[in-house]
Amino acid sequence: MKFVPSGREWTLAQVEPALGISVADGGRLARKSRNLGLAALARRAHWLGVQESHMIQVAKPETQSPSTPAAAAAEAAALPLSTRFELGAEITPVQRAFLDRHGFITFSQVLSTAEVEQVDAEINRVQRRWLDEGRKKVYGIPVFVGKDPEGQPFIQRFAFTSQFSTYIRQLVRDERFYPVRGLIGDSTRVGDEEKDGVVFNRNLNVPGSAYPRLGWHTDGLRSLFYLRMPGPMLNVGLHFDRVRAEDGGLRVIPGSHKQGFLKMAFGKPYFVSHRPDPREVAVETEPGDLTVHDGRLWHRVEGSPRTGWQSLRRTMYVPYLTDAYAPKREDSRTPLYHELGRLLRRAKGSM
Repeated sequence: MKFVPSGREWTLAQVEPALGISVADGGRLARKSRNLGLAALARRAHWLGVQESHMIQVAKPETQSPSTPAAAAAEAAALPLSTRFELGAEITPVQRAFLDRHGFITFSQVLSTAEVEQVDAEINRVQRRWLDEGRKKVYGIPVFVGKDPEGQPFIQRFAFTSQFSTYIRQLVRDERFYPVRGLIGDSTRVGDEEKDGVVFNRNLNVPGSAYPRLGWHTDGLRSLFYLRMPGPMLNVGLHFDRVRAEDGGLRVIPGSHKQGFLKMAFGKPYFVSHRPDPREVAVETEPGDLTVHDGRLWHRVEGSPRTGWQSLRRTMYVPYLTDAYAPKREDSRTPLYHELGRLLRRAKGSM
């Protein structure tokens, strides 16, 4: 069993003497002293999270790869949907099979504590700039502006963030992400200037919020509009908050990325349906986690039952592209689907 505190990989033998505690099965902590509080544990472990989950059990990369694709598929099928993997120098056959079978995968603690904090600082800086400039769009993509718990303007969806932050631009090109890029293709590039660029989302449940949740959808709507089945598309997300099922967050329907045209086009009312599906699972995350999900998968974002800052959920999605280079400019036209989305939000009184 391995545990991953704050970006480092520790074995059980290293954890116990370092913390002065014993680690029970499943990664739960058993205190040897009643005087040792959880806050002290967090400081000593340098762990990102709070409460009791200071150590998360993570599936180790297989030391010996399965001999055949069928063996890898069988091993992946036996793993629980909640499995959290380590991201190594390459994607293993079992990890690839898990993604192919279910349409999503979670890698634990890909970003460090310092990187999580630095990205948040960069986003706050970009917000100040955009609000001072009175921006309504970025390269044709609308800026979602709601209210924070104090009633102040709060940008909730940032498009093309890496165009306004050198730090984020360099981070998303770091070599640790090369294996993930390889899932998409050998000639994959970071689409900083294309589509919506690197997108940072901040879901918040307060009066006046522009983005408390997101309804059921797939990411193949544009292809479906032209009566084409979308090809494989992988969404790579970085997560900045501890989110459990009871906190809201990402919901996916495992295996739905293999559905046919009619089910993808008409299986659910796009974006307006938030009804829970009996097949859905919650993708739980810790700060620094990386998720990959197939864009053809039915997915949604459940709003938090909490209010105020406790409901905040921050994610950043990185576009890895292989198709023809199509950069956006400041005078680019707003895509039709964004215009429709803006009308829907106005109809709901969100903006």
